Amino acid sequence: MEMVSETNEGNSKRIQVRFVTKLKASYKVPNTAITIPSHFHRLGLSSIVNKLLQAANSQWKTEPFDFLIDGELVRMPLEEFLLAKGISAEKTLEIEYIRAVAPRKEEEPSPHDDWVSAVDGSSPSFILTGCYDGLGRVWKQAGWCTHILEGHSGAISSVSIINSEGAGSATVATASKDQTLRLWKFDVEDSSEHPARIRAFKILRGHNASVHSVAAKTSGDMICSGSWDCTINLWRTNDTDTDGGTVSIKKRKVNDKVEEPQSEGEAVSSLVGHTQCVASVVWPQHETIYSASWDHSVRKWDVETGKDLSDIFCGKVLNCIDIGGEGSALIAAGGSDPTLRIWDPRKPGTSAPVFQFSSHNSWISACKWHNRSSVHLLSSSYDGTVMLWDLRTAFPLAIIDSHKDKVLCADWWKGDCVVSGGVDSQLRFSSDISIQ
Repeated sequence: MEMVSETNEGNSKRIQVRFVTKLKASYKVPNTAITIPSHFHRLGLSSIVNKLLQAANSQWKTEPFDFLIDGELVRMPLEEFLLAKGISAEKTLEIEYIRAVAPRKEEEPSPHDDWVSAVDGSSPSFILTGCYDGLGRVWKQAGWCTHILEGHSGAISSVSIINSEGAGSATVATASKDQTLRLWKFDVEDSSEHPARIRAFKILRGHNASVHSVAAKTSGDMICSGSWDCTINLWRTNDTDTDGGTVSIKKRKVNDKVEEPQSEGEAVSSLVGHTQCVASVVWPQHETIYSASWDHSVRKWDVETGKDLSDIFCGKVLNCIDIGGEGSALIAAGGSDPTLRIWDPRKPGTSAPVFQFSSHNSWISACKWHNRSSVHLLSSSYDGTVMLWDLRTAFPLAIIDSHKDKVLCADWWKGDCVVSGGVDSQLRFSSDISIQ
């Protein structure tokens, strides 16, 4: 079979290819070799696969595909790719196709009263946001806010879902420029049309400056926080007053109703070593915390001893960090330059990144690995975009540009949706993203 392009077919060489896929049966094309022009790019290849699928199924709806040759995504004309990789064009070329990683739908945005500075999409049941108006908000879906978290006297800079399992109850944390963290509980099953206003059950005091980041331990019994005071504090999340220097506060009466008691907590311990703002923290393993700082370093901490186990210096202010990828071991970080860097700490003796992505043109505000993929992650930037990445190519898979100003935060939600917030005071939903 011979397939030709609509343009330039007379000037292009022909190569024989066979399309293969690991997708379900309805996505499979005949396993026969076909001849195509060598100048075909990804869009041309996608057009061919869609025509082959339509030939077998008249109801087939066209959709975009990506293509891999020897495990690497094709992001240039076939002829150039084969030349760059030293692959012979004389033999039949096997090309694997996958569904393109790009949002196929944009939901209606969820408005806030000020900049949306923080978002956590780690629970499939809800999304947690933090805002410069000092309020946290819980969203059941786009446009549906179920809870408003009241109490901070400054902008919220970071949020973290601690636990959303069991009996419909969720525990979350917020960090603020008012130098405190607060812990909150609410009923996930509450589906009222009007958001319930709740106050924190525990206030955590101990930082001497704005709290920039908060992250929960996987077990949910502790959180850690990074601050402009250059320290990382560790806190217990229990609501009793018997541990961690907790002090009870009396119940208060509001509208003739007695509210639940509120307590204050002190830090269990502090990790000291950074010399500038600790901009981002993550707690991916029981015994290990990672931090990124304006002092240009990524640090790995032993929770039990409080020791700094390793440092990576990149020469740039760092604003965000996440751990994931192969073996949940790769470190992704971004900051004041437009480069998203990824390190593999399992490779000793070098602090050089194993991957660098440089398509943004301003500060990187957030980065997040996909929790079901070892190669996919996202980044958001002050350039107003969210970019989706695959380690198998240096080019972004998709650029989400739905925001009208700086993007301050972004996360995955439910595995196939990106949620992001920014200076336009909107929480935006980019959904129906296929990750294989």
